[in-house]
Amino acid sequence: MDCRYCHNGVESSYHSNIPSSTSCMNCHNQVLKDDPKLALVRESAATGRPIPWVWIHKTPDYVYFNHAVHVNRGISCVECHGQINLMDEVHHAQPLSMTFCLDCHRQPEAFLRPPEQVYNLNWKPADPTRQLADGRRFLEEWKVERLEHCSACHR
Repeated sequence: MDCRYCHNGVESSYHSNIPSSTSCMNCHNQVLKDDPKLALVRESAATGRPIPWVWIHKTPDYVYFNHAVHVNRGISCVECHGQINLMDEVHHAQPLSMTFCLDCHRQPEAFLRPPEQVYNLNWKPADPTRQLADGRRFLEEWKVERLEHCSACHR
């Protein structure tokens, strides 16, 4: 399932929105409809009261991260969030630490993928030995900057 179905603002916003419970129920009225883990979602959809979501992938307040900039330049959700499509319960797959971010900012070509594959969490390069060469091409074509100065993330 494409991440944008639930997180429909991710291409245009710095923040990835959380869907309403009615959006969740578009699928979950058929898929896992009686699962006890979804009781809050069913209750919220029935009553109109919002779900008190637990923010799992939260960066500290002093860190600026723009989702739109990353996904529109070939960085897949899976790079930071892991393969959420395979998780029974969403958890941290990456540390989201300064070192983790700087590793990508220093060598973005290792992580860039074709734009049509950004939301395909199962995508792997057909020829992994070409990743760096393809990534360097994407880096140039999309004018991706290797932002390592403090104010890139700390504003």
